[in-house]
Amino acid sequence: MIVNVMIMTGLPRHIGVIPDGNRRWARKVGLSIAEAYRVGADKVEEFLNWSLDLGIKVVTVYALSTENFLNRSKLELELLFSLLKEKLRKIRNYERVHMDGVRVRVIGRTWLLPSDVIEEVRLTEEATAKYSNHYLNLAVVYGGRQEIVDAVKRILTDYQMGLLKISDLNEEVLTKYLYLGDEPYPEPDLIIRTGGEYRLSNFLTYESAYSELYILNKYWPEITREDLLRAIEEYSRRERRFGR
Repeated sequence: MIVNVMIMTGLPRHIGVIPDGNRRWARKVGLSIAEAYRVGADKVEEFLNWSLDLGIKVVTVYALSTENFLNRSKLELELLFSLLKEKLRKIRNYERVHMDGVRVRVIGRTWLLPSDVIEEVRLTEEATAKYSNHYLNLAVVYGGRQEIVDAVKRILTDYQMGLLKISDLNEEVLTKYLYLGDEPYPEPDLIIRTGGEYRLSNFLTYESAYSELYILNKYWPEITREDLLRAIEEYSRRERRFGR
């Protein structure tokens, strides 16, 4: 079944993506982890293009969790960092990013990254900082619980400096201290997870309170444009009550 995008209504403004299954896919098809990660990284590019075609405002991709950063082998992390640097360079020189006005950000505890990766992050963010038509967020060394801890630290710092009164603290104020707090749509409307697992895995823990979840029983390298269209069609049929 091919979904006709022209008849879809109620597009999500912000899609979060948990691209699970690269390593399992590698075992399935007999490729190395290195080859699988490259295919997975290329698929992120494809997903961004599909999203731009559909007019999605924000895409946030869970590229590397804090837990994976701490537990993966040095060799595997070096591979991931090499791919990240390559893709960041490509993104900031990608004509469509500039034509469509895509702001690119890397969110998470990025100060833990190697210095050469941090430099690529800086260059890419600066090259797209003026754009606001669309947003691509790459969550790297990211964890939802850690994000909340970092937000609390920033709140306490501003409180100690006299910039914030505790009596003024509410959900709206707290959101502004999160990594995506200055973006117009910090909360994902739809979260797509590949790999068939039914969990968020510490992804956008605070922001996803009322997100719609779509679990795809395919590994990330296998996702297609039609899968994205089906996810959006399913989203458009759901009634979002936000706890009401």
